[in-house]
Amino acid sequence: MSNTCTPHHDYFNALLTFGLCCGLIISYLPQHFRIIHAKSSEGFSPVFLLLGTTSAGSAMFNMITLQTPIVKCCRVVSFGSCMEMTAGVIQVGLQWICFTFVFVLYMIYYPEHLKYLDSSSEENEALLRPSQTKDRVKSAEWRISIVVAWIAAIHFAFLAFTTIFLLSTTPQSPYDTIAPAISAWATFLGVSSAMLATVQYAPQLLHTYRAKLVGALSIPMMMIQTPGGVLMVTSIALRPGTNWTSWITFAVAAVLQGCLLFMCITWKVRQRKLHIDDFGNPLSTEPTTPIVVQTSLAATLEEAGFGESPVEVAEQTSLLTRTTSLPGKKGGEKRGWSAWFGR
Repeated sequence: MSNTCTPHHDYFNALLTFGLCCGLIISYLPQHFRIIHAKSSEGFSPVFLLLGTTSAGSAMFNMITLQTPIVKCCRVVSFGSCMEMTAGVIQVGLQWICFTFVFVLYMIYYPEHLKYLDSSSEENEALLRPSQTKDRVKSAEWRISIVVAWIAAIHFAFLAFTTIFLLSTTPQSPYDTIAPAISAWATFLGVSSAMLATVQYAPQLLHTYRAKLVGALSIPMMMIQTPGGVLMVTSIALRPGTNWTSWITFAVAAVLQGCLLFMCITWKVRQRKLHIDDFGNPLSTEPTTPIVVQTSLAATLEEAGFGESPVEVAEQTSLLTRTTSLPGKKGGEKRGWSAWFGR
């Protein structure tokens, strides 16, 4: 314990880790804000969020398991030394918190029109039983979202219970080495986290490719996190008590996130050419002139002596059109005025 708790001041690594923690929070803020502002999480794959949450959770408990002896040193070192020594745990924990919050926002702001099947559609009405047509039936994707949310919660509870049980019951090995059982559990967490991260972006890449829309995905977040992943790998690899299983997760995630970023930029350019927004809704391209501007322009033209204002000309043109379209001059004139005041 004495050797383990000896502070090793690495100011470069401490500064790098602190910057990454701040950058991690800042990078996720655009994604959190985008979902809340749009009040929609359309565009996310629920399987992608499940894999990301479980991968980040496994990486967090991997770091906790490996650095538990260092965390215990906080009882005998200063607060500053404790923060410096446990910065790796804080960094990976923030990653899990920020990504899990995206999952929570996804469930809260899931679009209402996508939660249930439309019984008025002939195709959906044929798939429903007669007793279901009067009730609201959950869509397939919404049912999957509910299932994966429960899986993510159970996965976190299982990892937390197992980690606490092993750390509290496994005797400490001599010479400050990690016990075989704890080392095996940490390796399992690191490898499973890496495997989940490897396939994490596959469902989202497929979902975004099929939709050909950016949806609620935040391009600024990915532009910050993709190069930030390289710095995070460097920071974790330089920390004492870690091995390749601790940083391989973030290396794989950074590469796949770069692919998703490139795809979203491609779809963004395509959306502008098609004049649609990120959710496929058409954009209004017709220029509109405010009423205040029209009134001000008409008054300016009248004062300058250009005759009748455009508004009066338009009204007279409309009136003459309605009058001349009716048979007979007098009858048409009368009907035209009465029709005008009856609008």
